[in-house]
Amino acid sequence: MKENMQIVFGLLGGLAVFIYGMNLMSESLQKAAGEKMKSILALLTKNRIMGVIAGALVTAVLQSSSATTVMAIGFVSAGLMSLPQAISIIFGANIGTTMTAQIIAFKITDYIYAFIFIGFILTFVCKSERIKSIGQTIFAFGLLFLGIETMGDVMKPLASSPVFTDLIGKVSGIPVLGLLLGTAMTLVVQSSSATIAVLQNFAAQPGADGVTSILGLVGAIPILLGDNIGTTITALLASLGQSRDAKRTAIAHTIFNLSGSLVFIWFVKPYAALIQAISPKGPEVEVISRQIANAHTLFNLTMTVVWVCLLGLMVKIVMWLIPDAKDAKVNPLQPAFLDKKVIGQPTVALKLVAKEVLHCSGMVKNMLKDLAGLSKSEDPALVGKIKEQGQTLHSLMEAINDYLAELFSAGVLTELQATQTAKLMHVCGDVERMGELAADLTDVIAGKMELKYSFSEEAMEDLRKSLKQISKMYGDAMRALEQGEPEEPEKLIHRREKVMDLDINMRKAHMDRVNKGKCKAKLSAPFTRLLHCVDRMGNSCVNLADMAMEHMNFGYFLDMEDDR
Repeated sequence: MKENMQIVFGLLGGLAVFIYGMNLMSESLQKAAGEKMKSILALLTKNRIMGVIAGALVTAVLQSSSATTVMAIGFVSAGLMSLPQAISIIFGANIGTTMTAQIIAFKITDYIYAFIFIGFILTFVCKSERIKSIGQTIFAFGLLFLGIETMGDVMKPLASSPVFTDLIGKVSGIPVLGLLLGTAMTLVVQSSSATIAVLQNFAAQPGADGVTSILGLVGAIPILLGDNIGTTITALLASLGQSRDAKRTAIAHTIFNLSGSLVFIWFVKPYAALIQAISPKGPEVEVISRQIANAHTLFNLTMTVVWVCLLGLMVKIVMWLIPDAKDAKVNPLQPAFLDKKVIGQPTVALKLVAKEVLHCSGMVKNMLKDLAGLSKSEDPALVGKIKEQGQTLHSLMEAINDYLAELFSAGVLTELQATQTAKLMHVCGDVERMGELAADLTDVIAGKMELKYSFSEEAMEDLRKSLKQISKMYGDAMRALEQGEPEEPEKLIHRREKVMDLDINMRKAHMDRVNKGKCKAKLSAPFTRLLHCVDRMGNSCVNLADMAMEHMNFGYFLDMEDDR
């Protein structure tokens, strides 16, 4: 009993170390890769082949097909990627995930602690963030193999257990049982890489003759196919509550793995013979880990080639399974782009934030346009429209700030990303302030419409001129931020002076009108409020232009062209 408990906890502990090492390596690799991840993601907009290559490369870096799948679902949900693009990335992710099994097949037992020590030294001694990330990657790589070594050690007694060998004999003799076992293992662990690592380790245990595998390649392949089915549950869970295209992407991932497994299960023996023919030769216990890795790679390569050719059919299938809704309604108070499931992928998450901020910026432009119209026609419908836009803007900005707070607390941002994100938060503040001030100005004009007070035509004309100038300043500042072309310092100084002159001239004009009896003195309070709003809006426009001069630009976040 004691020995059995040691085996169980040794296996679970080794699996825990493996998964932790794999996750840590994924995070560290992403930090080390930094902005290079963007150039990989830029391939997504080319064509289906480039999508497959990008999906494979990103997954090879992240060491997790689930992470890439969730990322693709986030893009589709946010409307940043078409459904065919996302599906091609899913195909590539299935190829990229085989890299883990190929790495595991290398025998580096003698160097495990060297990797751990070197990684530890680089992490705790070096000051460079990039070198620290590389050190963490090496450290995590060592942990990954330490977990594999631990699992291998505790599995050795199982090879001599008659009960266990008899059970394995039944599983290896009935492929369907192996398929179900592999599916169940991955459903529990939520990582096909981890379950395949367990499979490789177990298959490497010798049988009674000390040469052949306790499981054999014919017995391992059905379990491997089951692992591929089980990993689809992560994508399906990630799609819950997402857009229809996101659900379609997850279903495409399921169809890819399920169809391949159900076809290959009928050809286990010939497939095993093919893998043995193309793999290194030697005693079975020495080469079966590589054979399993090759079987995993060839399965995903074959299915990718098949489904890339049938991409149009895949799109039709998922569109048929999840048709478009006839009366789909979008909640304007909910973010159009943000997806918390991709917070662990900062490059993707920041792109979504930038898209959401630009969406809010467009709302402010519309508010300023409507405000200018309100100053002319005093249409009650415009008052309600601007106030409603202001409430929506406030809700969206709260969501953006919460999202950014979670992104910072996740600790996944590189130093450069954190710096640029801090600047983006300043931009958010001024965009939100512009919306709030536009709503405040609307209240002042609404009071005039309700006959609480009456401004002279000269005062309203001054207001219209001011709003025209503010709209131009805001448009120019946001254009500079979007295009990465800051205004010249002299031009910015001139704009600041113009804002100050605007405020001074309006105040003087108002006092002149009061002295001449054209305006009542009691109107000074609401008019001062009006001037205060215009002045603060001008300051916010200048702040936005300042941010452009400090090399804050949306191009940093949006360097991947959209194909929509």
